[in-house]
Amino acid sequence: MTEPQSVAPQPAPLLQVTDLRKTYGATVAVDGVSFALPPGGALGLVGESGSGKTTTARMLVGLERPDSGSIKVLGTPLAPVVHGRAARLARAKAVQIVFQDPYLSLDARIGVGATIDGVLRLHGLSDRVARAARVRELLGQVGLGEREAEALPRKLSGGQRQRAAIARALAVEPAVLVLDEAVSALDVSVQAQVLNLLADIRREAGIGLVFVSHDLAVVRYVCDEALVLHRGRPVEHRPMAELLDAPAHPYTRLLLASVPHPGWDPDDIARRRRELSRPG
Repeated sequence: MTEPQSVAPQPAPLLQVTDLRKTYGATVAVDGVSFALPPGGALGLVGESGSGKTTTARMLVGLERPDSGSIKVLGTPLAPVVHGRAARLARAKAVQIVFQDPYLSLDARIGVGATIDGVLRLHGLSDRVARAARVRELLGQVGLGEREAEALPRKLSGGQRQRAAIARALAVEPAVLVLDEAVSALDVSVQAQVLNLLADIRREAGIGLVFVSHDLAVVRYVCDEALVLHRGRPVEHRPMAELLDAPAHPYTRLLLASVPHPGWDPDDIARRRRELSRPG
């Protein structure tokens, strides 16, 4: 009689999201969003404007309060409302966000190195020499050096600013990094640089990524799986390769067909979008 083989236990999720729901008056922005993100995992939240993906991202970082549902980081529920300095710092350490516009997270009045230094000081690194070394390490991790550290955000290119924003988010060593259309405003060549950077960070640091985008062609380079949202509701959640090769839902097929390609027919795309918009 053969002995049963033991199965290695699966690591606990970095991020566990269960049945998130958010309404604004009579408008349902998000309804029934659930997913689990393993250590080092990367999930794409995909959909067009109004699909609920950015509202979901804002709930993950506490900028919006869900009407119902739960969010856990490393098994610990995130409180919908935090009170006090310690609780706010703990929330920031759990989940960080990088916005489409890096000006939202960079202080326009001081150099990016000083901005990151302030984050480190706020989170308890009191030794000035250690902070300076950590600032250099973080900026080096995203491909920036001493010259960029001294520069004001307006003196940097769009790609450099986004790299600086990522370094600022990484300064608190979060478990999860949410990227809300973080490369959509960048040139294609700069997009590729930032996407490669994110892949490196994920591999080296084991950080979890939630990548919010309308563009499946971009998401495919970073993510293992994608959750497609339409009118606030999940319509498809599958491994990235499966979803791209054989999309099951008409909305996912519409997203893929909307990317310009040889034989692309804008009139057909518009017709299919109208059909999906019909009630029922």
